[in-house]
Amino acid sequence: MGVEWKEHILDMLEARRYKELKEELENNMYPVDLADLMEGFSQKQLVMVFRLLAKEEAAETFSYMDSDLRELLINGLTDSELEEIMEEMYLDDTVDVLEEMPANVVDRLLMATDEETRQQINQLLQYPEDSAGSVMNVDYIALRKEMTVAESILKIRQVGLNRETIYTCYVTEKRKLIGSVDVKELLTTSESKKIEEIMDTNMLYGRTTDDQEDVAGIIRKYGLIALPIVDHEMCMVGIVTVDDAMLVLQEEATEDISIMAGVNPSEESYFGTTVVEHVKSRLPWLLFLMLSATVTQMIMNSYEAALAVMPQLAGFIPMLTGTGGNCGSQSSTLVIRGLTVGEIEFHDLFKVIWKEIRIAVCISLVLSVVNGIRIVLMGQGDMLMALTIGLTMACTVVIAKVVGCTLPLVAKKVGLDPAVMATPLISTLVDISTISVYFAIVSTVFQL
Repeated sequence: MGVEWKEHILDMLEARRYKELKEELENNMYPVDLADLMEGFSQKQLVMVFRLLAKEEAAETFSYMDSDLRELLINGLTDSELEEIMEEMYLDDTVDVLEEMPANVVDRLLMATDEETRQQINQLLQYPEDSAGSVMNVDYIALRKEMTVAESILKIRQVGLNRETIYTCYVTEKRKLIGSVDVKELLTTSESKKIEEIMDTNMLYGRTTDDQEDVAGIIRKYGLIALPIVDHEMCMVGIVTVDDAMLVLQEEATEDISIMAGVNPSEESYFGTTVVEHVKSRLPWLLFLMLSATVTQMIMNSYEAALAVMPQLAGFIPMLTGTGGNCGSQSSTLVIRGLTVGEIEFHDLFKVIWKEIRIAVCISLVLSVVNGIRIVLMGQGDMLMALTIGLTMACTVVIAKVVGCTLPLVAKKVGLDPAVMATPLISTLVDISTISVYFAIVSTVFQL
């Protein structure tokens, strides 16, 4: 699916071969691919393609579009067409769309929904951002424990078409979650059996106020299709499905990568973000890191006399700071990854530090020996200089590894995003430590 398909669709529109295009869209195109292909379409082209789609495919395609494309399409559709789309969309997708739209578009979309749906939307919008309640879907299948298997299957047939998933059904009593049952179990069990005889009461569940990343982690860890969400009274209010969990994990990973690179996270795509927004997201960290480098400059200024006596000392600084920064970044990246997937917790702090120290010792020995040989062979100093640089290298690697593994764990403990303590900040701290250790060792060895 690429440029050729996009041109093919536009050619068929221009030639008014609508019947053929309709068949092509129905048989050969997935909604997610169509949403990507329609980037750059004019409003007229968007509307024409959209009107050729079946209602279900149209609603799904609409949910995959970015906010700018949705707004352009909405402005070209009639109220009745909008109403059809809103009827076919799952509630969690509707809430996601509304959160990205400007107020005037939100008002028009809400007018296209019925009173009951509006109340459900308002309820979901009240949950804290990034909470399980904000991403859950209220469309699930609820069964009663006294129902028979036959009655349960009949209910699934009656209401399943309007539910996001039917593979897991939930058993409730006075709205309280008491069990769950898989469709596989229903289809392979005697129709006369009661639900309470086959339901699983040992369930995993999340609460509406849980962090959405934690809920997504549970779904990933246990290989669930959906996770039930309850309120503080154990009343079931919705489910988070595996596709929602994947989106949450993708968004969190994108956010962590942005922060690790010293860029404020943005929900917009690279090309969908203006130059001004890119500048605003990158400039704060760059200013902070630039000003924090003043400390390094001050330390070097205090050793001007040593540099005047041995100018060659300055040539080793980029290599030492670069190596330290890379070592710190390696450790922080692995620890942040471990925190994200639940492999590492704060109580593992000293265990992690001890492991990183052992790793650092092994790495520093190899780096120091290779670098010492390089210094002697290239004539950049004698054996004493090689030993001095080697000792500094060893100290730098150990410090960088300890700083790199400690800061993300501390950040997690105090409620900050561990990614905040990633590459840019760790590199700055390691640079300061490296320069301080380097000149302290050089001053001692050469008595400067």
